[in-house]
Amino acid sequence: MSLPVRIHFLGASGTVTGSKFLLELPHKKILVDCGMFQGVKKLRELNWQQLPVKASDIDIVLLTHGHADHVGFLPRLVNMGYRGQIWGTAPTLEIAEIILRDSAKIQEEDAKRANKDGFTKHNPAKPLYNTLDVEKTIPLFRPQPEDEWISINDQVMVRYRYNGHILGASFIELESAGKRIVFSGDVGRENDPMLKNPKRPEKADLLFLESTYGGRLHPDENTLERLHTIIEETIAKNGTLIIPSFAVERAQLLMYYLWKLHVQKRLPGSLPVILDSPMGIDAFSVFRKYHDWHKLTHDECIEISRRVHMVQSFKETWKIIDKPDPKIIIAGSGMVTGGRVLSYLKVYLKKPETTVLLAGYQAEGTRGRDLLNGVPEIKFFGKMHPVKARVEVLEGLSGHADRDELITWVSNMKNGPKRIFLVHGEPEALNGMKTTLEQKMGWKAEIPSLYEIKEVPL
Repeated sequence: MSLPVRIHFLGASGTVTGSKFLLELPHKKILVDCGMFQGVKKLRELNWQQLPVKASDIDIVLLTHGHADHVGFLPRLVNMGYRGQIWGTAPTLEIAEIILRDSAKIQEEDAKRANKDGFTKHNPAKPLYNTLDVEKTIPLFRPQPEDEWISINDQVMVRYRYNGHILGASFIELESAGKRIVFSGDVGRENDPMLKNPKRPEKADLLFLESTYGGRLHPDENTLERLHTIIEETIAKNGTLIIPSFAVERAQLLMYYLWKLHVQKRLPGSLPVILDSPMGIDAFSVFRKYHDWHKLTHDECIEISRRVHMVQSFKETWKIIDKPDPKIIIAGSGMVTGGRVLSYLKVYLKKPETTVLLAGYQAEGTRGRDLLNGVPEIKFFGKMHPVKARVEVLEGLSGHADRDELITWVSNMKNGPKRIFLVHGEPEALNGMKTTLEQKMGWKAEIPSLYEIKEVPL
């Protein structure tokens, strides 16, 4: 039986951020992910535009995981008239709630600061959404079990399957008229220190495959040893190590590695290790709640929280900044687009003894990408700040599967999908993944453009 599918590529198409894919199936319109665009200005400005579809016509939203580029547009969608349910695994929805509340708060604070200090072209500057908008969104959340087929209606089933990457992350399988549609979400890595290996799809008639690292391999480096070396070199200069970090999974992984060095007695006992990310602290509490979703024991979670000092207030942030002694700071955001890390960088970025350690993917147009590219200065809080600090990269912390790991992830599908769409990647990565699929699997893949519409009979 043929299944007519109409696909609207509303985000993460030709770019990494803003994941949104609208499926029009017979009698059902399903939005998979509802992410915010991040990075370059032309992408961020898309967040302010109306969607090319009516939000009120969407029947249901399915979330693969809780990162902002997959959930950060939800309050805006609700503002546009969406009133349906929002499904995801229980930890995904708890993390999404943390991220949305934090995002609204940061946007409100940024708008307030911009209006106060006058560094805005808008009069007045406004947040994309506020805390009240988030409070209207959370009641739509409906947690779903992992690894069970659930009926959306009498013609469409959905299943969430463990995918590594971050706590609660899943790939999504949709079944209708005997045809299966698979959304990879963000695929995690094999042998992650904290998360279990991703499960793999057995079949797909239509596959949406992320390609964040589709054109490259992760370096084969000992992450713990490299982190230890960078710490030692920074302390030797009496400097501070600042690690801009994604609040979910990356911050917890860094805490885990630093705890391991502590257990091995390779960190000075007097060296402060500080997590200054309210969202990261909240996310760690979710880790402690959902032990079935990761490898850490209850006792390990307690021991990690004892070794790391968790900052509770912005007032405390400034007390830490004012202390010149060596220390390790983990602070949001991971791409240096906002958050508490900017307050540290305002003081420490101009100091040669400082090390800034980038610990994840840096999207085009972010301050993190600028630091990665070695710019002499970066702009934030309305001013240019010279970059005198040493900038390093810890690539072994990536939560995304690389090119070969993505090939492994699809390798359980004995018969190739009828159609494959490569998404969630920059052009070089998308083209690299396309070539690799053709050479290693003999599969043809397509690279859709943003706002393209595809008619796909399955």
